[in-house]
Amino acid sequence: MASEQKVRQYLAYWFQLGKKVLIHNGQDAVQPGSVIADDRYSAEFEDCWRIVHSPESGACYLEGTHQTIAELLSPHWEISDCARCAMPIPTILAGMSPDNCPCFDLPGWPDTDNPQPRDPISSQTSLGQIRDRLKKTSNS
Repeated sequence: MASEQKVRQYLAYWFQLGKKVLIHNGQDAVQPGSVIADDRYSAEFEDCWRIVHSPESGACYLEGTHQTIAELLSPHWEISDCARCAMPIPTILAGMSPDNCPCFDLPGWPDTDNPQPRDPISSQTSLGQIRDRLKKTSNS
């Protein structure tokens, strides 16, 4: 089963590449203007998550896919990396997997010249880890 954290990460990565989530059975689309705010997801991303997670939004799915967010949160699906572009994609645990990655309609993707989508990071934690490695190296 794909955890809620994995599904949130899946949406966040694809939002960073310009994908939208279709809501109300494909009648409307949502996409946050920003996804990451320092060491957490942005308020806009959190608002989108609340929308797609709400029963009032009907069937919600990432643009270019057919699996609803509710299906991805069921025990029948997991999120794994695409063999072609290393982006997160839904994989069914039993049966036939989807026939394509959501990247199929992104021109020029995968793009190894630009930064890849990422998770929020804590600058303080990262700098602390660098400091600790430097201390360890200087003490050796």
